[in-house]
Amino acid sequence: MQQIINRFISYITIDTESDPESNTTPSTEKQWDLANKLVEELKAIGLSDVTIDENAYIMATLPSNVEHNVPVIGFVSHFDTSPDFTGANVKPQIINDYDGKDIVLNAEENIVLSPDYFEDLLLYKGQTIITTDGTTLLGADDKAGITEIVTAMEYLINHPEIKHGKIRIGFTPDEEIGRGAHKFDVEKFGADWAYTMDGSQVGELEYENFNAAGAKIKVKGKIVHPGYAKGKMINSMYYASEFINALPRLETPECTEGYEGFFHLHDIEGDVEETTLQYIIRDHDMDKFEARKALLEKIVFDLNTKYESEIFQIEIKDQYFNMKEKVEPVMHIVDIAEEAMKAVGVTPLIKAIRGGTDGSQLSYMGLPCPNIFAGGHNFHGRYEYVPVESMQKAVDVICKIAELTAKEK
Repeated sequence: MQQIINRFISYITIDTESDPESNTTPSTEKQWDLANKLVEELKAIGLSDVTIDENAYIMATLPSNVEHNVPVIGFVSHFDTSPDFTGANVKPQIINDYDGKDIVLNAEENIVLSPDYFEDLLLYKGQTIITTDGTTLLGADDKAGITEIVTAMEYLINHPEIKHGKIRIGFTPDEEIGRGAHKFDVEKFGADWAYTMDGSQVGELEYENFNAAGAKIKVKGKIVHPGYAKGKMINSMYYASEFINALPRLETPECTEGYEGFFHLHDIEGDVEETTLQYIIRDHDMDKFEARKALLEKIVFDLNTKYESEIFQIEIKDQYFNMKEKVEPVMHIVDIAEEAMKAVGVTPLIKAIRGGTDGSQLSYMGLPCPNIFAGGHNFHGRYEYVPVESMQKAVDVICKIAELTAKEK
C-alpha cells in the first residue's frame, strides 16, 4: 500500500483548485501542473496513446491482451479540487492502525476529526487513514480516483496473466465547477462505456444522481447618504434577506437526505447598492427539479410585484441531469461492477448520488458512465480523509472489472 500512499500524496500536494468565475479551460493555470505530471507518469508506466489537449483533457490506452472481441471500457477521474475550501499547501497526516478515537488535525487551532461527529470513521478502525492538517481540504475528491486508476493500470501492465480488453482512461479538469465533461471528446475516447472513480465510502456504486442547476439572483438597491435616506434609500441586503426567507428553510442540504432535493445558498456578496445570491438547485426527480426552478422565478416575480419595481433579477442555468435514464437501458455495466466488488470482498452499496460526477454529463453525451467509490469522506473541507485500504480495494475493483469484461461468453 505504500505505493498508493506515495502516489496519492504526490498528487494532493499540487494545488489544482478550480475557479467558477473563470472562462478558461482549465479554469486555473495551476491545474496544468498536475496534468503535465500525469501525462509523464502515464507514459512512464507503459500506457500507449497518451495525449493531452489544449484544454488539459488527458487520455491514454491500455491495449487488449486477448484475441477475441471485447468491449472497450473506460475509467475517468478529475484532477481539480473544489473552490469551497483551499487546496493550497496540503500537509497530509498519516494515521497508522487507527484506534477509533479522536484524531487531532491541528492542536494549535483545536481542530479535531472525531467519530462522535463523523461516525463513518469507526468503519476504518485498525486501518491506515490519511487526513489533512485542518487548514486545507485533502483532495481525495478526486485525486484518490486518479491514484486508483493509475495504480490499477500499472498493475495490469505488470501482470499480463490478467486478461483484459482495451481500456481507455481519461482525466478531466474543472469537474468541481460543473464543467468536467464539457469539452470531453467522447468520440476520441472511443469506449463502449466507462466508470467514474469519484464516489465516497468503500462499496458505493451509483447510477443515479441529482438533476442540477445554478441560480444567480441580483438584488438592486439605491445608495443615499444615511442621514437623509428616509423614503429614498433601498438597501439591497435587506431585500435579499427577504428572498432568502421566502424559500422553504428545511429544504437545504443540512436538512435533507436520500432522494430529497434542496436549495443551497452557497455565496452572498453585497452592499447597499447591489447584492448577489448564488444558489444551487438539486433534485433526483425531474418534475420536482423543474418545480424548484419555477419556485425561484415565482418568488422573484412576487417580490417585484410587491415593490412595484424590478429590484430582483434571476438567471438560472442547468448544469447536469440524472444519468439513470441513460444507464438503465445498459444495466449490465452496473452488474459487472457489482460482480467485481463482490469478487474482491467488497459489499456493494447501490444508492443515488447526492451530487453529480463527470459521468452524469458523459452519459448524456453517449458514454454511459456509472460511478464507483474512490474511498474518501467529508469532501470539500478540512475534515476530509481517506482510508488507504479503501483505495486499494478500488484498485482491485478496477482490475476485476477489466478481467470480467474480457471473459469469453
